Amino acid sequence: MKRKLMFLAIAATAFASCNGGFKKGDAGLLYNIHTSKGAPHIKEGDYVSLNMVIKTDGDSVLSNSYDAGHPILIPMQKLQSKGDIMAGIEMLGEGDSATFKISTDSIFKGGVQRPPNLKGKYLVFQVAVAKVIAKGALTEQVFRDRVQAYIKTLTDGMKAAEPAKIKKYIADHNLKVTTTPSGLNYVITQPGTGPTLAAHDTAVVNYTGRLPSGKIFETSVKEVAIKEKQPMEPGRQYAPIRIPVGEGRVIPGWDEGLQLMNKGSKITLVIPSDIAYKDQGAGNLIGPYTPIIFEMELIDIVKPNPNAPKPAVMPQMAPPTAPTTK
Repeated sequence: MKRKLMFLAIAATAFASCNGGFKKGDAGLLYNIHTSKGAPHIKEGDYVSLNMVIKTDGDSVLSNSYDAGHPILIPMQKLQSKGDIMAGIEMLGEGDSATFKISTDSIFKGGVQRPPNLKGKYLVFQVAVAKVIAKGALTEQVFRDRVQAYIKTLTDGMKAAEPAKIKKYIADHNLKVTTTPSGLNYVITQPGTGPTLAAHDTAVVNYTGRLPSGKIFETSVKEVAIKEKQPMEPGRQYAPIRIPVGEGRVIPGWDEGLQLMNKGSKITLVIPSDIAYKDQGAGNLIGPYTPIIFEMELIDIVKPNPNAPKPAVMPQMAPPTAPTTK
């Protein structure tokens, strides 16, 4: 009996070793719980705030909520399948952290297309749970009020932190900015020639957008995307884009910043949220009250032709659109 127990112990140790310390859960989910505070595990119906880093098993980062400066908010729904990341999250409670490895074959199945440039056998999810609002026996109204109060606390904190983020980015990158009455911070990094852009001109520009962390979230320049390991979108044509200026088709920070440029010039814009995406944010990456940074080069100016239809933004690009007014 002792020999059998010893064999099982050796086998378990060998399994953990070959999986890098990971344990095996349902449906092949590999997990390594780093911190366990003893809080109740997350359940279906709970509301969860967490930070997550998603990487390939080759350590290439695909997504990082820390770069965005705000956690991911997840209403926990019924599990779609065993062994997915939501099943992993249900193993945790408030204050816990863990790493999960999920086979790419199990993620990209049933018609879910695998990105052509994604390599490796696993996707690695590093998760840290910041807050859990348990549904339990709470009425819908009480539960909703608690969720809204938490979200307000988060956004109030982000609003209060924004001026310091702007100041830090400018100082860290030694930018000698000029600040306009709207709050736009800019520096011409390369002068151009000729007249500046005017309202109703079309700007032909290359651009790179960054978060306060310095992480890029969008670029029209392929070399920049490759250098900074930006995930390459299948079929994406990297090229200058055409922007109608002064017509409210983009965020106010772009409309104002473009009209400071002339042909061949380069500019860095540090745009406060008030003239970007305000308290709404944009997608999962740009949160409420988040300043954004753009490095732009004006390739050409196209003057309006009164007999031609208004130019449209090139279809392969989704430029920073003006937020919807509430």
